[in-house]
Amino acid sequence: MTSSVSPARTDAAPMIEACAVQKWYPNGFHALRGVDLTVQRGEVVVIMGPSGSGKSTFLRTFNALEDFQQGSICVDGIVLSDDLRQIDAIRQEVGMVFQQFNLFPHLTVLENLTLAPVLVRKRPKAEVEQQARALLRRVGIAEQSDKYPGQLSGGQQQRVAIARSLCMEPRIMLFDEPTSALDPEMVREVLEVMRGLAAEGMTMVVVTHEVNFAREVATRVVLMADGEKVEEAPPEQFFSNPTQERSRRFLDQILISNP
Repeated sequence: MTSSVSPARTDAAPMIEACAVQKWYPNGFHALRGVDLTVQRGEVVVIMGPSGSGKSTFLRTFNALEDFQQGSICVDGIVLSDDLRQIDAIRQEVGMVFQQFNLFPHLTVLENLTLAPVLVRKRPKAEVEQQARALLRRVGIAEQSDKYPGQLSGGQQQRVAIARSLCMEPRIMLFDEPTSALDPEMVREVLEVMRGLAAEGMTMVVVTHEVNFAREVATRVVLMADGEKVEEAPPEQFFSNPTQERSRRFLDQILISNP
């Protein structure tokens, strides 16, 4: 990654602008091959693709969980570089929800939500607890605040993970296959929370195979394969009339399990 001075933020500027991003792993594997993506304020961009396509790797470069060797990434006006101050600034603007819930098992649900805002943002504990309880109501699990993660279902734990990210008041939310570790009956409740965030105007980038969510909520759908961006289109075009043969093959496979 190259260092650069951050430009001034403006409402018209993209929330995420990734240009020609290249990544190699130490073993020489070329994981990202010049990938571009621009995400405007309030957009919901869904990234799909087969296993090993680079979609999760690409998503994780946005908050420096994965490094890259060539290209540039700018997040909410902050140019991503090796400067730890830039990385910290971006991570304070970006919430991330993973496949696994990554909750602290020894802390209650409420404590999981309040820990980072108090320690990182130095906010008063009472104020953060009030916000955290409101967020738990928002994701439909207000009654679980004093329980420990191990006492919750998978769907409830993932909703806690979403609320925890929101407690940091992010401007962008990244979701890395947030329903893939859930039983089918738990998927709906998590997707409903995500639909609500989209309806409220949260800027979101979502790696998922949930076709119905992409059809209903996405501003654009991106297909990645072999470390490259194959196609990018509004959902109505992507699912009904893709322009690339690789997209058609992918959709033929995935629509069998997501009719």
